[in-house]
Amino acid sequence: MIRQATLIVVVALALPAALDAAEFAPRPNGPAVQFSDRFGGELKRVAASELRELPRSTRPTLKAEAAVAGDLVRIGDLVENAGDAADVAIFRAPDLGQIGTVPVARVLEALLPHQILLVDTRGIAEIVVTRASRTITGKEVEARILRALAGQSGLPDAKNLTVMLDNEVRSLQVEAAVTAELRIVRLSYEPRSGRFDVMFDLPGSTVARRLPLRFTGAIAESFEALVPTRQIAQGEVIKESDVTVARRPKSELAPNVVLATEQAVGLASKRVLRPGQIMRTSDLAKQELVGRNETVTITYEVPGIMLTIRGQALEPGGQGDLINVLNVQSKKTIQATVIGPGRVSVLGTGARITTASNGAR
Repeated sequence: MIRQATLIVVVALALPAALDAAEFAPRPNGPAVQFSDRFGGELKRVAASELRELPRSTRPTLKAEAAVAGDLVRIGDLVENAGDAADVAIFRAPDLGQIGTVPVARVLEALLPHQILLVDTRGIAEIVVTRASRTITGKEVEARILRALAGQSGLPDAKNLTVMLDNEVRSLQVEAAVTAELRIVRLSYEPRSGRFDVMFDLPGSTVARRLPLRFTGAIAESFEALVPTRQIAQGEVIKESDVTVARRPKSELAPNVVLATEQAVGLASKRVLRPGQIMRTSDLAKQELVGRNETVTITYEVPGIMLTIRGQALEPGGQGDLINVLNVQSKKTIQATVIGPGRVSVLGTGARITTASNGAR
């Protein structure tokens, strides 16, 4: 078996014809391939000192990672100083934009028919191969549609428009070398309904010919609204990183729609909020610092006197809220302002608190 150590492999038998390019396996789960299983014969190991005698500049050395642009993985992608065999294809590449691995044992096996026998493995167990690609996102598709429709009869400027596609657009992976913009092949637009039907192609891309590049939907005037960037649980306090501004169809605009970050940050969600969902003022409330029936500390303060006493909140409240609180000693209800977690305050002379010690009012 090939071990995870720097070694040199010499096969004492006639090598077969070059291997055909085989499909690249993303995560092989089976045991490492034994050379004797494929070729018969016996493996000989040459001392690592013999490899060290080769100049580093010419020594065939495995790479820990490789990036390829085409359909095939070649010897030169995986081995430094591969010589004349560098352009020989030995594996199929992962799909565009994907990452796969190939065991070192499998690589060494594939190198044997090409007379690459002394290989410095550098102690690695597998090589990570990335298939380079260009990603075309749904946002790019929408932006391209907007540019195409902006200026059509009756439409405002593109920045005040939004595209509503009939189906969710997944990111498309095409060749990394293709830099051209999506080109419109066919476009139809109905001004009264705002409906469109557009077909694209991508000059220079072979992969794009097999991709679904027809999109249908509607275009409408839009406005900026605040939406969550992730799911926010009920009662969770909203942070600035939890929200972002997004364009929404003007038909969704209402007086209670939250438009700016400062309207939401620091408040708590009254229900579960989903990513991309418009937030309304009715969805938010002050962070609850005092819960219903929670034991609280009542602070009563007048010039020269400050008194604290235990109470029970009869209703929940956030910072600055005026709530009803039961004085557990006098059994009377007073109104107090929430000043912190489990703390309320009564200021001035309007409220009366009875203590057990003196019964004063």
